[in-house]
Amino acid sequence: MPAVRHAVILAGGSGTRLWPASRQARPKQLLPLGPGGETLLEAAIRRGRAVAGSRVVVVTAQSQASATEEVVPGVELIAEPMARNTAAALGLAAAVLAERDRDAVLAVLPADQHVADEPGLTRSLEIALHAVEHDDVIGTIGISPTHPETGFGYLEVDRVALGVVTAVRRFVEKPDLATAEAYLASGRYLWNAGMFCVSARRLLVELDAQLPATARAVRDIAAGRVTAAAVYPTLASVSIDHAVMERAERVITVPTAVGWDDVGSWAALPALRGRDAQGNTVTGPSVIVDGHGNITISDDETLITTVGISDMIVVKSGDSILVIPKAQAQDVRKIVEALSARGLARYL
Repeated sequence: MPAVRHAVILAGGSGTRLWPASRQARPKQLLPLGPGGETLLEAAIRRGRAVAGSRVVVVTAQSQASATEEVVPGVELIAEPMARNTAAALGLAAAVLAERDRDAVLAVLPADQHVADEPGLTRSLEIALHAVEHDDVIGTIGISPTHPETGFGYLEVDRVALGVVTAVRRFVEKPDLATAEAYLASGRYLWNAGMFCVSARRLLVELDAQLPATARAVRDIAAGRVTAAAVYPTLASVSIDHAVMERAERVITVPTAVGWDDVGSWAALPALRGRDAQGNTVTGPSVIVDGHGNITISDDETLITTVGISDMIVVKSGDSILVIPKAQAQDVRKIVEALSARGLARYL
């Protein structure tokens, strides 16, 4: 029986590095950050439909389900009662889809990414899916790096040829700057985009070997023998990379250059919204005098003004304002941690 493709969109994150716009009740994938006000989730679903047609499932948190349904009405949701990282989320999706389609093949796409060349990504996903369907490998999408990035994980390969399947030698954690520079110079490393293709059966077999309690639980949930609320608190919180990808055999990648960006912080916004002649990215009312490389966002009629500053991020969203150097965009999570520690969770 031929394999049937399904797109699984991971959309349960909290997006703390895009605070204050991204909040617990409405995280970054539900924000209108893209061109024309498109949300990151809508863009991810469009990319999923390009390879799987209407067979798209979104995995999200129960607390975000209503907001997600408002943004993408009619799309099937799998709602987790609590966060247990991506191994449990994808295991549950694989078990649910395997119950209805024993030959299901999954194209897994995070909901918080930007891709400039979507037709190019579709071609790469088709190559990876073909390898999965014919060779029972786990296929990943490796992004050809453009600079020594310390915020991404990497894939080590023997050679990089765009669009050509190659074996993954190992997964590498986020490096320091010197190591990232060495990776870039070697020509043997790709950014790990968190996108991969695998059959539901293969993923569940890998979970059987590496996380047997999680594998049993998601199968029981999918079969209706237990409720997710009853067993999720007992599951390990671990990523699919640590639980499966780093330990699995026969993992391949398709090297790709498609203008990809993990929208992990406000510093990624220019890739979505562009820049003016001074290199500033502006959303909402703003006046910037004698400044370049700034990012300003106002979610209402509040006017943001700056004089004589450059490479800064200023965000007004709801009841909160953020001001931070662009070079420290990854540190917004420290604000979120500080608010929680000081009993100011109402701002989260």
